[in-house]
Amino acid sequence: MAGHATNEINSATAWGGKISPFNVSYGKLMMWFFLTSDALTFGGFLVAFGFARFGAQEAWPIGEQTFNALPFLGGGFPLVYVALMTFLLILSSVTMVLAVEAGHRMDKKGVTRWLFATIVGGLFFVGSQAWEWSHFIHGTDFGRVELADGSMAIVTADEFGAIQNFTVTKAGKHHQVNQVITSKDTDLLHDYQHAAAAGHLNGDIITLHDGSEARVSKAADKNMELIIKKKGSENEIGKVISGPEASAAYYGAIQSGKANKVIYGANLTQNEYGPKVYANYFFFITGFHGFHVSIGILLNIIVFINVLKGTYQRRGHYEMVEKTGLYWHFVDLVWVFVFTFFYLI
Repeated sequence: MAGHATNEINSATAWGGKISPFNVSYGKLMMWFFLTSDALTFGGFLVAFGFARFGAQEAWPIGEQTFNALPFLGGGFPLVYVALMTFLLILSSVTMVLAVEAGHRMDKKGVTRWLFATIVGGLFFVGSQAWEWSHFIHGTDFGRVELADGSMAIVTADEFGAIQNFTVTKAGKHHQVNQVITSKDTDLLHDYQHAAAAGHLNGDIITLHDGSEARVSKAADKNMELIIKKKGSENEIGKVISGPEASAAYYGAIQSGKANKVIYGANLTQNEYGPKVYANYFFFITGFHGFHVSIGILLNIIVFINVLKGTYQRRGHYEMVEKTGLYWHFVDLVWVFVFTFFYLI
C-alpha cells in the first residue's frame, strides 16, 4: 500500500491548468476533442449519403463523366482537375508539417515560409472548389434529356456542334425578318439551351424572348452517345445509344416544342447528372468541407501574422502553429473520404 501511495500524484501536478495527465497541453487536448466530434459529424453525413445512393431508383452519376472539364480547356479530361485539387491539398499538409517542424526548432523564417505555402495551397483548393461548383451548376452543353419512351439519358460527345447564328423568320419587338443574330449580339448557346428547356425550340426554329422566331444554324456534333440513367418503356438503365439513332432521339426530344424535356446543370430541385438527392448531398457535404477549409485558411492567416510579428518567438514556442496544423491535417484527411465517395466510387 505504501509503495502504491508513493506513485500517486497530487491534483495540482496532474492537472494544474497547463499540463494534462496525458502530458498534452490543454489547447491541443481540446483541439482533439473538437476534431473527434467533427469526424463523427462528417461520418454521419457520408453514411447518410451511402444510404441515399443505394436507395436510388435510377443510375448514380459516374465521377469521370460528371467532372471531366478543365478551366479554359473544356471537357475531355476525366477527374484531372479534381485530382490536381486533391494533390495540392495533400501537398499543403506536407508544408504544414514542415512549418510545425520548423517551429520545434524555433526557426521563424522556416515557419513563415512553409505556413505561407500552406495558405496558398488552401486558397487554390477553395478557388478550385468554387470553379467545380460553377461547372456543376451550369452543366454541360447537351444536358440531360427525356426520350420518347420516358427514359432519361445523359449525353457524351467528342464535340458539341457550335451554334453559328440565328436567322429571323418572323419579326418581333426587337428583331426584323432576315436579320442575322450572331454571338456578338447574344449568347447563342445560352439562348438555345433556355429555349430548349422552356419548350421554345420546335425543330430548327427558336422562339426568342421578344416573340420573334428564328432558324438555328448549328454545326453537327461529333460522336454523340446517349447513356440511359433512368429506364423507360423501351430503354433500360445503362443502355448506350450511338450514331445517327442517338442524334435523332436527342434532337427529336429537345426540338419537340415541349417544356422540361431537357435539364441543364444541377441545383436543389433538379439534377442533370442523376438523382436530385445526389446534387443535394454534393452541395451540402462538399460545401461543409469547403467551409472547414476556409476556416482553416483564416486561422492560418491569423497565425501567420503573429509569426511575422514575432509573437511565438517571444513566447518561446510555436504550439499555436501545431494546433492549427492538427485542424489542417483533419480537413485534408476528410477530403480524402469525400473525394472517394463522390468522385471515385
